[in-house]
Amino acid sequence: MQSTRKQAAVRFRGRSDLLDYLLEVSAATTATLDLDQLLPNVAEIIHRVLPYDLFAILLYSEKRRDLHIRHGVGHREDIIRNLYIPLGEGITGAAALQGEPILIGDVRNDPRYLNSVDAVRTELAAPMTARGKLVGVIDLQSTRVNAYSEYDRALLRLLAARVGTAIDNARLYRRVERQHKTLRGLTSISREFSSILDLNELLGKIASTMRDLVGYDAFSILLVDQEAKALRHRFSIRYDERVNIDNIPLGKGITGAAAESREIVRVHDTLKDPRYIASHPGIRSEVAAPLIVRDRVIGVMDLESNRVSHFTDDHLRSLAMLAPQIASSVENARLYEEIAARERSMQEDLTAARELQRLLFPDAAPEISGLDAAVRLRPAREISGDIYDLYQHNDGQTVIAFGDVSGKGAAAALYGALVSGLVRFLAPRRRRPAELLKALNDALIERKVEARYVTLCVLLWDPRTRAIVMANAGAAPPMICRGSDILNIRAEGVPLGLLDAREYEESVFQAQPGDLVVLYSDGITDHINTAGVEYGRGRLGKAVRANCDMRPKRLINAVFDDLDRFSTTAFDDQTMFVMKVS
Repeated sequence: MQSTRKQAAVRFRGRSDLLDYLLEVSAATTATLDLDQLLPNVAEIIHRVLPYDLFAILLYSEKRRDLHIRHGVGHREDIIRNLYIPLGEGITGAAALQGEPILIGDVRNDPRYLNSVDAVRTELAAPMTARGKLVGVIDLQSTRVNAYSEYDRALLRLLAARVGTAIDNARLYRRVERQHKTLRGLTSISREFSSILDLNELLGKIASTMRDLVGYDAFSILLVDQEAKALRHRFSIRYDERVNIDNIPLGKGITGAAAESREIVRVHDTLKDPRYIASHPGIRSEVAAPLIVRDRVIGVMDLESNRVSHFTDDHLRSLAMLAPQIASSVENARLYEEIAARERSMQEDLTAARELQRLLFPDAAPEISGLDAAVRLRPAREISGDIYDLYQHNDGQTVIAFGDVSGKGAAAALYGALVSGLVRFLAPRRRRPAELLKALNDALIERKVEARYVTLCVLLWDPRTRAIVMANAGAAPPMICRGSDILNIRAEGVPLGLLDAREYEESVFQAQPGDLVVLYSDGITDHINTAGVEYGRGRLGKAVRANCDMRPKRLINAVFDDLDRFSTTAFDDQTMFVMKVS
């Protein structure tokens, strides 16, 4: 030891020797930003000029206001792992508090000395600072009395200044790297959250993510119930098990305070905070983050721990960055859940309406005296706005009504049900088609629905004379196939429900055995393929002529097959009612 001290003294006889050494120190401390490499380098380079038996670099924690060994030489592992020295305690704590190096020639004479090795006699501690703040302390201990001089004290002060700056830079670098990593992780987490629309799945994912990111013993998501003026527990977990928790009135507890203040609320010790509402046994610290969407608090995310002061500033920063994305994802999932529930309800209603509509419409092969008849309806949606109905008089004559309500879906179907009901009500007293259309129009004008009307063709079939009397209110006129010809029957009129006091004309067609009468909705002729070309009346006529000798049901199927070959996407209800004169 004595020879080593003499070598150190000889080394710095000249100013240039000291400058060379300090340059070497600067090079060693700036060579890396990794503390695990930097601190052993510092220990080695200091040992060359200030030999020691025990060496420690202790770093200062502003949060705890204490020193902890970050790198040690000669100290026992349990000392390095468990020793925390408050400011002002021991030689190192005193040096940190005073901001000046402290040299004790014989520690047996200083009550401040914290004994770690009985053989230690001399201790030299120098505080490290950077940017005006305490970084830590370099501590040297020797088993010789008066092992270090005032010269050594001044030299260690010089070294501590350089090492403190290097450590501060390394810690800043580590903090920035950690923040970048956190930001990258948070960005990935945010994308994952926004892709989950099932609320229960989303809340479970948030819970597992926050456990990995922050750590907790209990976790809850509470959503605001404005009607009940309360925070309702939507998801709560304790030690990986789902639990049921009572709701919390708005403004009460830590969660209520977070919702009311619209800021993150942290409680280091719940036993010392009167706002704390015990929901889990053994909880000692809590943090609550408000979930805000478009300046509206929708809920609170609450994390609890069994340890005092568990939640750090870094945890709060992570929560502050994640809370807006969590709030948005939760709101989206909740809205999706509400929409899905409404859609299920609507689907149930539509299914019931479709079944009811099927029961209200005549059978697919209606029995009409003197006619072989078939009908097929293919709605664009669940229920159809196309209507068809029959009314048979006692003398064998049959009223056939076929039409199309403006629009599609449930509203059109309800309007169509109204028209069908009126047809059945008025047909017994309005035998002639023109009179029936006029009465229907007057009734719909009395019950006028904005932007709703119906096109309707009414036929009166007499099986004894094979005469068809028809009147039309804006619907496509019947297509009649006789042999290989398509007969065009002129029948026009204003749709029902648009204008009051309308009169309608009638025309009479004398049918022959084998004639085919085709009623069709505009959903067939207006059917469009991918090129934007309409199916059209001409192509329909061609399909009818090609199958004119078939029975009505087979002809309808042939036409629908041709429609599907033309295009498989239907944008409107498609209905055909075909009758063949016996």
